Amino acid sequence: MTTKINAKRITFPAIAVSMAFITSLIPLFSMPMGGTVTPCSMLFIAIIGHIYGLRTGILTGIAFGILQFMFFPYILSIPQVIVDYILAFGALGLSGLVKNTPDKLIWAYLIGCCGRLFFAVISGCLFFAYYAPEYYNSAFLYSLAYNFSYIAAEAALTVIFISLPPVKKMLQYGYDTVKDN
Repeated sequence: MTTKINAKRITFPAIAVSMAFITSLIPLFSMPMGGTVTPCSMLFIAIIGHIYGLRTGILTGIAFGILQFMFFPYILSIPQVIVDYILAFGALGLSGLVKNTPDKLIWAYLIGCCGRLFFAVISGCLFFAYYAPEYYNSAFLYSLAYNFSYIAAEAALTVIFISLPPVKKMLQYGYDTVKDN
């Protein structure tokens, strides 16, 4: 499978990583042991996956994850870094599984968020289970509840934001500009 590489396919993912990183610096709410609700930082990566496909979306998410690791490292082990930064942020590119139309962006975005949640829960079970309170009978349930709380909060805020009529109009214009001819 060959992909046409042009200036748009290089420039727009780079801009998306930059925008995702900038918005990740604006915490709306931070969890006590990691995880932050930001103004739409995951959306920028999901849009690239949705427009350019799975491969470009995953690579863009990985680039964002590496940038997050460079500026905000939390290291327990190499496998933890891979799961938390490479796989979790790369999973935002799963938005490329949904057909590239602006009206399906919300579904694409939610699929990317679910991918990130999946890896965040795995990381919680494997590397952070000892933080689980005693009243949780399962590290899995604790990790799911903890990670779902901040990822779902950001996802809900982002879905509300991209559902606003002016934002929908702007996104339509953006899709018309960015898509390959």
